[in-house]
Amino acid sequence: MANCADQKVKTCPSGFSQCMSSVSVSSVGDNSMMKGKSCAVDCHSGSINTGYINTLSVCCDTDGCNVQDVPDPRSIASNGKTCYSCDEQSCLNIMSCSGPEDRCITATGTSKDKLRVAKGCASKSICDATTTTVSKVEGISCCEGNLCNGAQSVTQSFLFLCCSLLSYFMMH
Repeated sequence: MANCADQKVKTCPSGFSQCMSSVSVSSVGDNSMMKGKSCAVDCHSGSINTGYINTLSVCCDTDGCNVQDVPDPRSIASNGKTCYSCDEQSCLNIMSCSGPEDRCITATGTSKDKLRVAKGCASKSICDATTTTVSKVEGISCCEGNLCNGAQSVTQSFLFLCCSLLSYFMMH
């Protein structure tokens, strides 16, 4: 068991051997920011940005190691990589990746009988850790080249995917 910072330093439950600190910024509405600190079972440091949600997580495995806040992902410089991202009309948007985001990601799922797609940038560590067990997500794939995640058009909102991915990374 580890002792991790939450709102205060606490002893983690049995089986939780890592600590995590993360920050997520939503570009929807008022550009809200959510910070989190918790105990984790299988934590992976890294970043994912879909254009709507940008999340940066740092994991560690010593007592109290997550006491420091993770930097605002918006403050991390572009790294020159580009990937497609989606809005409510299409997946033709080109976004710049930043910091450790060295992969393009595509996630698909079905909600209310409609196909939903989310695309963006992610770090290798997030891609390596991502599985299809994320709620409501049927497929997740990552690739390495600029704009390698294709530009297929979608006509439906994909915000549920962003929330599902955000929830997954905040809780794991």
